Amino acid sequence: MNMLLLLGFLPSGSEWIIIALVILLLFGGKKIPELMRGLGKGVKSFKEGVNEAKEEIEKAKDEVDSDSSDKK
Repeated sequence: MNMLLLLGFLPSGSEWIIIALVILLLFGGKKIPELMRGLGKGVKSFKEGVNEAKEEIEKAKDEVDSDSSDKK
């Protein structure tokens, strides 16, 4: 039910066009590729951070599992 409620607030097709036009007017055609490049780098950095955190969690889990099997 909550997901359907959240989907009601997402922009539809024509609203996306208006949003794109406003962004184009605010930043201009030359700045948009730079903004997208920066956004892509940010997303890449975030994904790398998430993967590093997952690796650390897995490493800690493996250490705990190996410690518990040594005690048996």
